[in-house]
Amino acid sequence: MTAAASSTATLADIMAGLGQRARAAASVLAHAPAERKTEALRAAARAIDVRRAEILAANAEDMATARMGGMSAAFLDRLLLDDKRLDAIVAALEAVAGLPDPVGTVVANWQRPNGLDISRVRTPLGVIGVIFESRPNVTADAGALCLKAGNAVILRGGSDSIHSSRAIHQCLVDGLRAAGLPEDCIQIVPTTDRAAVGEMLKGLDGAIDVIVPRGGKGLVGRVQSEARVPVFAHLEGLVHVYIDKSADLDLAISVVTNAKMRRTGICGAAETLLVHKDVVDTHLVPIVTALIEKGCEIRGDAIVQQALATAAPATEDDWRTEYEDAIIAVKVVADVGEAIAHIERYSSHHTEAVIAEDPAVVERFFNEIDSAILMHNASTQFADGGEFGFGGEIGIATGKMHARGPVGVEQLTSFKYLVRGAGQTRP
Repeated sequence: MTAAASSTATLADIMAGLGQRARAAASVLAHAPAERKTEALRAAARAIDVRRAEILAANAEDMATARMGGMSAAFLDRLLLDDKRLDAIVAALEAVAGLPDPVGTVVANWQRPNGLDISRVRTPLGVIGVIFESRPNVTADAGALCLKAGNAVILRGGSDSIHSSRAIHQCLVDGLRAAGLPEDCIQIVPTTDRAAVGEMLKGLDGAIDVIVPRGGKGLVGRVQSEARVPVFAHLEGLVHVYIDKSADLDLAISVVTNAKMRRTGICGAAETLLVHKDVVDTHLVPIVTALIEKGCEIRGDAIVQQALATAAPATEDDWRTEYEDAIIAVKVVADVGEAIAHIERYSSHHTEAVIAEDPAVVERFFNEIDSAILMHNASTQFADGGEFGFGGEIGIATGKMHARGPVGVEQLTSFKYLVRGAGQTRP
């Protein structure tokens, strides 16, 4: 056997073992009392607080490697952990712990004329594989949400965040141990070998029930093309904001600058700005000037370039680009109809926003655009499971099957039907 074949066989064995242990843990977790899961999450939150220095040291190692590798500022921002972000992780764990347990919830109940009583009840999905890239907080979010929904999870983070993810994962294991739950409920792939992703996409001999990818277009594209198990697709965040002629200028400036510049590297950051032609003179220049003052580069169509001498020309590629950086493409449109047409042509169906005071415009925008999240007079950076009250999220699903929008505990469950009778037989 060649060295390469031996290495592949060893990796396959490692991954198969993860799957077997996850399946065994899932069978226990599916019936675990809600109180035990809550206890595990709260203990994990305490462990992160106690191990704060250890986690930050691990993250500093990842950050140093990323800087040496010449990673972009947006990438480094996604990778960075500091005390404020650790506080947010602790708060997210506590928030998920405080959510109602979805397992066993009766979603609907009805009686048939023959006396049969039928209930639709939430159940765990089983084992979830989560493949993500540079955000170490996903380790905590995904582990917590899967646990709350009664699922075992196998986490495969990016090699860039491996030390940070391992440190956070150890805190989740501490929580499981404290609550008397199997430590294999939350596992992390122990190797950075990219072939591990391929093994997960094959399903680990039937162990994995669903794959959740969280990362760039390349990762998601690979998952969608190679996966042999169902996928909750999280495509790129090519997010649009439309400024209607009825928009309040001060509100528009505030919302757009936040939507683009609060954190440029997240999937809810605005990438394209569409402005009604009737407010070019009154709204366009003040809005883009505010963006420029915050360090944003403007790439515009001919009208935008005429109104703003510093704007670079926008190309066809700009309408299709998720910059994840301080760059925004700007286009002037005739009306809300043209804005909708542009969005439907170029959008990744993640999040779009309309800034308008005309209720008819808002209603049309909401009715005619088919994206997972639509916002009115609010920053697109609210496209986040925590901000939706879900405690956190594994990602924003942009597909239409099973889960759409922020994937929280309810989206990580399936259901079964319970039918109660009194001796009924079918004629």
